[in-house]
Amino acid sequence: MPYTEKFQVGVIASTHGLKGEVNVFPTTEDPQRFKKLKEITMESEREGSVVLHIERVAFTKKFVILKFKEYNDINEVERFRGNSLTVPRKDAIELLPGEHYVPDMYGLDIVDEDGNKLGTLVEVIQTGANDVYEMKRIDGGPNVMIPSIKECVLDVDLDSNTMKIHVMKGLMD
Repeated sequence: MPYTEKFQVGVIASTHGLKGEVNVFPTTEDPQRFKKLKEITMESEREGSVVLHIERVAFTKKFVILKFKEYNDINEVERFRGNSLTVPRKDAIELLPGEHYVPDMYGLDIVDEDGNKLGTLVEVIQTGANDVYEMKRIDGGPNVMIPSIKECVLDVDLDSNTMKIHVMKGLMD
């Protein structure tokens, strides 16, 4: 199973002030993690992957404000709007036992308790209470929403690219 090598932690939403700072919409569970980062990679269609060094971090209710050492003027960072910010796997938040990085889960084969393939995981929806996995059915039927609860999801094995589920009553209807 090919694991994701970099993880998106934010998207540059706009500029902030005149000295080259940017407002970043965080896409990580812990926006405070930006304080620990010394560098970050900006993914740009025009410029490719660009490593940027973080000089200063501040927070508003909605955004993380970043100042990069490489830029000191609003005109230099205006073009960055909409670009993703990523970190390498080594800088990702540590997982607890039994947890998995969401990007690593896309494409998992979903099987029942007898090993019969039911479909493929195509989306992870984070609801707050528990995640919901969207499965594209192998039989071409409508996609199925699988709650990420221990009564339904029995095992996730990234090495064998499978998620074993208990097909609860009404799940596949």
